[in-house]
Amino acid sequence: MKAAPRIDSYNLFGETAELADVLHVETIRARSELHDWELRPHRHARLHQILVLSGGGGAAEIDGFTHPLAPPCLVNVPRSVVHGFRFDSGTGGWVITLASDLLDQNLTAGEGVRALLDQPAVLPLPAGLQDLAQQLFSEYSRREFGRAQLLRGLALAATALAARAIAEPRGAQPRSGGGPLFARFEALVERDFRLRRPLADYASELAVSATHLNRITHQATGQPASGLVTARMLREARRLLIYTNLTAAQIAYELGFNDPAHFSRVFAKGTGMPPRKFRQKLAGSP
Repeated sequence: MKAAPRIDSYNLFGETAELADVLHVETIRARSELHDWELRPHRHARLHQILVLSGGGGAAEIDGFTHPLAPPCLVNVPRSVVHGFRFDSGTGGWVITLASDLLDQNLTAGEGVRALLDQPAVLPLPAGLQDLAQQLFSEYSRREFGRAQLLRGLALAATALAARAIAEPRGAQPRSGGGPLFARFEALVERDFRLRRPLADYASELAVSATHLNRITHQATGQPASGLVTARMLREARRLLIYTNLTAAQIAYELGFNDPAHFSRVFAKGTGMPPRKFRQKLAGSP
């Protein structure tokens, strides 16, 4: 079987150019109507999106799971998460696209907001978010003095409301974000998770001991540092199994394993089933 291409990665859907503005806001209709109201699964390496649906409906596919869309609702799509949409014709609302750098620079890790926004979610629309989306769209469409500052302020308010909505169903405060060191570790993991680097290499690059790195990671996530690296690798493996025709062996090599059998054991330990069975289950095969 010929291998399928890699998962499409765009800035905005169908666009490969860098995000030229401080952020981007458009109606759901503007792009969806061009594609018959269906956006095939794709991802954004450096962008975070918040969708605010005010009417219509449809379904969102996020990392292989289908979520019904029942407006008014919110869809939170973190960077690198594979997502696609099928909207009912005429669905109303807005798509707010933020550069990940904007969030990293403006959200203090210890407050926990950034960690919550890294979780994909489809939720009822929180009070006030529709008004913020309307204000963002209106301000984005103009070119008046102070526009960039207003856009940043409105966008950060929108992300705070989204994070609050994500936190509320859990009934508890999120863990500490871990501070700058943890943020740097996360960035290294995102950059190098395909390389199978030993934890000592990460610690050395961060100029800390492996013990200290484990302590910081456990405080932020409840997992050891190695667990975070493995979780990121497994998330990518699941995406490749869902959205491409790459064989398990090809995926193993893609993710830095020299031995596909070793990859299969690690995947089975992390997910409860080997790669082949995982894919068969998705296809509905016995």
